[in-house]
Amino acid sequence: MVQHFNEIVFAAGWPYWLFFLLSLLAIVIFFIQREKRIKRASAKEITIQHTLINLELHAFQAHMDPHFIFNSLNAIHHYILTTSTDMASLYLTRFARLMRLMISNFNKEWVTLQEDLEALELYIQLEQLRFDQQFSYQVRIVHDVNSNSTLIPPLIIQPYVQYVIWHRLLMRPEKTGGRLVVHIGKDHNRLYIQLEDNGIQASELLDDIGERQAAGIDIAAERLYMMSEKYQMKAGIHAQQLFDETRRPNGNRLTISMEHMLSRHMPVAV
Repeated sequence: MVQHFNEIVFAAGWPYWLFFLLSLLAIVIFFIQREKRIKRASAKEITIQHTLINLELHAFQAHMDPHFIFNSLNAIHHYILTTSTDMASLYLTRFARLMRLMISNFNKEWVTLQEDLEALELYIQLEQLRFDQQFSYQVRIVHDVNSNSTLIPPLIIQPYVQYVIWHRLLMRPEKTGGRLVVHIGKDHNRLYIQLEDNGIQASELLDDIGERQAAGIDIAAERLYMMSEKYQMKAGIHAQQLFDETRRPNGNRLTISMEHMLSRHMPVAV
């Protein structure tokens, strides 16, 4: 084999020193290019990580909305003054649990679906109490989704729920009968979270939305996009109107979809 290779080199008229020089040069170029690729990948990973940290901080700040906190404490104060001690105790307990969960989940890339839904339901229940039960809600999880082992990025669903409550359900001409359904299911290896409501119709998700809610939704969408880039989740958000059998608009649907992540298969950044 070696003799045959030497015959090829000599037949090409290459002296040994030139052949080894070219070989060495090729090896050096290969390792330089490999090092550049590694550095580019590391720089991209660092950039994504820094962006996610900033977005998590902004998401936490958006969730710790002073307006929401002030109104919640004001409602508790109102119940105390009106001698509704049971209602004040219930409101205060839920508010404290929500604050604890929000602080606990801060700066986490992943939480279980159960943890996120617990915080979400506490938020919805506080809004129900504050707005005198103007709307009802349901959370439906299909049987093949295990909420204790399914992982999702935290602080993603709540900004959209807040938008639905404040800018669709509470804007209904009728002050009763609002309905919000959070439906969580799976299609093959895709997890989807659907928010359906019977609030007012909007041609676009951000029509007439306040600055705070716009910031919260933008942050949630950006965090989902960055997590999708980092972990190849192929996440997406889709909004649509719902129609009855006569083709009249009768509600809205927002779908958040992503790869179904399980705690026993912890996501690996790429």
